[in-house]
Amino acid sequence: MKQIADEAQSRTEALQQLTHLLYRHAPAAGTYQTAISSLSLMHAVQPSAPFESVYKPSVCIVAQGAKLSTLAGQIYRYDSSAYFLTSVQLPVASSIVEASPSVPYLGLKLCFKPEMIVEIAMQAASLRSAREEASRVESHRGLSVQQTSSALLNAVVRLVGLLDTPGDIPVLEPLIIREILYRIVQDQPSGSLEQFGIHGSHAYNIAQAIRIINRQYDRMLTVEQLAKSVNMSVSAFHKHFKQVTAFSPLQYQKSVRLHEARRLMLAEGTQVADAAFRVGYESPSQFSREYARMFGKPPMLDVQQLRESLQAASGSASTSASGGNGS
Repeated sequence: MKQIADEAQSRTEALQQLTHLLYRHAPAAGTYQTAISSLSLMHAVQPSAPFESVYKPSVCIVAQGAKLSTLAGQIYRYDSSAYFLTSVQLPVASSIVEASPSVPYLGLKLCFKPEMIVEIAMQAASLRSAREEASRVESHRGLSVQQTSSALLNAVVRLVGLLDTPGDIPVLEPLIIREILYRIVQDQPSGSLEQFGIHGSHAYNIAQAIRIINRQYDRMLTVEQLAKSVNMSVSAFHKHFKQVTAFSPLQYQKSVRLHEARRLMLAEGTQVADAAFRVGYESPSQFSREYARMFGKPPMLDVQQLRESLQAASGSASTSASGGNGS
């Protein structure tokens, strides 16, 4: 019982420290890119509508408030008690569901190279036992929600704390990130991360195929081509691809294409037809139909409304910055 109480107390203290750090480095509503290139911070004063994007391998940690993420209809909720991990690139819709001016949402996202967490996972487990398990079990989903431990929170506090001493970042950042990933590996079910680093395992092959799709999204890659590229039968490839991503290979490729087109139109001002061609569509009308099916609106209307939402959020951030946040 004392151990449980000590852990709870340690978690509470770490969350308080992290909250203060996030208030300091993300003082108003908005998303902040930091001097640590893989680390971004978020401050929100109201719930948000779901926004779809392709999540790179990353961990999302919440100090205050709550968020929902949806993958292929399955909902994942995370808050100060649990973190959200994606170990491969996945199209996810996320929304902030708990936030107010008096108790804002405060969170962070730490991106990482998949090789880093796989290397740590392999070191933390017996290579032989991991190989045996990978050959026996089905592929794991490439995302999860796990309880946040005090050990993980304390490592995250040290990482965000480096923003106060930027001269320490080049030396200490890689060490602390490595510790964070080690704590995450300890939280995961046995074999769920090691599987992505074991050559020849189903999950390893699917991760390679995901990288191919994300590098060559403008090409129409058939399931047969993708399966052959990773030395799998079509049936096994299709089965394990869906277990890891929740999508069929062609659904995944379409999602990546449409998300990239959305980014081009929103961030670079690319016209609808040009965006369609750049992501591999030969027919702008087919592109518009599939875009509307995925995002609920035709491209021009969707991008216009997204811009208006971003402008409104920017105005809210400016107002918060001038008025203070009360922390």
